[in-house]
Amino acid sequence: MKQIVSFKMISAAALLALTIGCASTQTSTQNRESMLVASGFKVITPKTPAQQQKLQNLPPGKVTMIQKGGKTYYIFPDPANNRAYIGRPKDYQAYQQLRADKKLAMENLETAQMYQDAEMQWSVWGGWDAGLGSWGPMGGPGPY
Repeated sequence: MKQIVSFKMISAAALLALTIGCASTQTSTQNRESMLVASGFKVITPKTPAQQQKLQNLPPGKVTMIQKGGKTYYIFPDPANNRAYIGRPKDYQAYQQLRADKKLAMENLETAQMYQDAEMQWSVWGGWDAGLGSWGPMGGPGPY
C-alpha cells in the first residue's frame, strides 16, 4: 500500500513538474496574458492617439478596474505590443480562479517534491527497520 501511495505521489510530482516546467519557459507577462485570454479577456489594439495615450497611462503589469457607461471593465495593458486585454467582471473572476489554481498546483508540486526528497533520504538508511528486524530494537525476533 505504501508503495502505491509513493508511486502516485512521484507520478503526480512528475506530471506537475512537466506542466510547470513547460509554462516556466514563458515570461511572467506572457503567462499572465495567456491566463487572461483563457479567462475570456479580449485583446484590443488602440487605433487613435488618444487611445494609445490612455494605454500608456495605465499602470504596467497590473489589471486595472475602470467604469465606463455604467459598466465595469478590467484592463491589462501591454504597451510593448500596443494592445490591451479587456474583460468583464465574470472574466476577471475566472482569471482570479486560474491564478489560485496555479498557485495551488505550485504548492502541491513543492509538497510532493519535499516528500519525494525525504523518502529518497530514508532509502539510503534502508527504511525504519534497517538492521533491527521487523520488531525494532526493543524486542521481537532479530534478523534472520
